[in-house]
Amino acid sequence: MATDELSSKLNRRLKIEEGSHEPVALDDAHTDGAHENGAHEKPATASADSELGAKLQRRGELNEGVGDHQQPSMKVFNPYTEFKEFSRKQIKDMEKMFKQYDSERDNYIDLMELKLMMEKLGAPQTHLGLKNMIKEVDEDLDGKLSFREFLLIFRKAAAGELAEDSGLHVLARLSEIDVSTEGVKGAKSFFEAKVQAINESNRFEAEIRHEQEEKKRQAEEKKQRQAAFKELKSAFK
Repeated sequence: MATDELSSKLNRRLKIEEGSHEPVALDDAHTDGAHENGAHEKPATASADSELGAKLQRRGELNEGVGDHQQPSMKVFNPYTEFKEFSRKQIKDMEKMFKQYDSERDNYIDLMELKLMMEKLGAPQTHLGLKNMIKEVDEDLDGKLSFREFLLIFRKAAAGELAEDSGLHVLARLSEIDVSTEGVKGAKSFFEAKVQAINESNRFEAEIRHEQEEKKRQAEEKKQRQAAFKELKSAFK
């Protein structure tokens, strides 16, 4: 293989430079020239060869299935499973609000977009105030709000973790999204908590069924309107 042959040549060159292998004899003139230049080139050549040899070895391991390719971590975010304290309607309302102010359509709300949001809500903030709002929920420290971080605002508001005079508290209060919840935290016993967890699951399934029924009803109404339009149209022919 070409890779094996190149690796063999590199190993031979390293052995020659380390003195553990005899080089092929050359004429005196060429040898003298090599000695003069070798003193300067040897460290750089050895370093480059070692680096290339390591890369070749790594590639060989990958080809043989020994090494593992490094894949970036791709964690899928599901708001309905991560923010179970909120109903599907609440999360959809939050998503609608998020998209409304995500004017650049990059799935983030940056400082200027947050500034516009607070102005529209009737509670304008200073530049420093806006930066502090983002900082309070900016888990990845990128200086802007992802949808998950936006949901954290309402989670903190529902849990009473926001100061009443903070910009985030004002945002949650003026958003007109009801985030009042009665979760497992208020349960008096393990069994009561279990019942609440079951009820939460049943409520989630009921909301999905309601959405499906609503879509089905809208599709049926659309079908009826189309049929009525066709009937009316045929009457004028």
